[in-house]
Amino acid sequence: MTVEYKGRGDPQRSLALLWRARREPTRGPKPSLSIDEIVAKAIEIADRSGLAAVTIRRIADELKVGTMSLYTYIPGKSELLDLMLDTVFGEGRTQPPENANWREQLMIHAHNDWDMYLRHPWMLQVSDARSLLGPNEIDLIEAGLRAVTGLGMTGREMVSTVTLVSNFVRGAAQLAVDAASAAEQTGVTDEQWWQAREPLLLEYFDADRYPTIATVDLDGGFLPSGDENSYTLQLAVEDFAFGLERILDGIEVFISRRG
Repeated sequence: MTVEYKGRGDPQRSLALLWRARREPTRGPKPSLSIDEIVAKAIEIADRSGLAAVTIRRIADELKVGTMSLYTYIPGKSELLDLMLDTVFGEGRTQPPENANWREQLMIHAHNDWDMYLRHPWMLQVSDARSLLGPNEIDLIEAGLRAVTGLGMTGREMVSTVTLVSNFVRGAAQLAVDAASAAEQTGVTDEQWWQAREPLLLEYFDADRYPTIATVDLDGGFLPSGDENSYTLQLAVEDFAFGLERILDGIEVFISRRG
């Protein structure tokens, strides 16, 4: 899978587009499209067919305009990707109540990110190494840091705390997206996959050699609690919920130790 990177376009043009600094012409014919329409179509294609399917030509075809006309709005795919990401960052998110404590705020923040990745799995193909500095992403950074303000942390600790939660959510979402797409990509459901392998594995598995696994298995350790999703996806969903709570527990201990 090819990894894409944010901010590969011309920084001056990208930031002008992200912050909508470009002014519409006051004379001449009214533009037939808007940047928002182009970006919305690109996101729609990525959601439907994956990030690799997003090309200027395909966007133009689906919008029924000439390919070259899109370049009068957006210089190229690099700038378009930045716009797609920042637009998704700005989608409606559940807001914490005014009296929410830091834990409740980070919990809601994490679940918003989780839902975002599951709606737009192509985002996981984009490296998170560099921030876009677009308005919507900066809004998210502001909200995350505001959640841990006044807890006695240094500025660096505040950033690390928010990053810890964000990185966990992204990793957990990757597992969930992989699990959700496995059947479609391979043509084999979880049930079919296990039915073909479980009898063979039982022939080779030796409980005396792996006593801990055997004990955990007898205790139901490898069985999900619910059945709302396929086996692997259900495990990923439950592991996300469990892991997020434990990370917040750890942050709470850290805060208490700092006094």
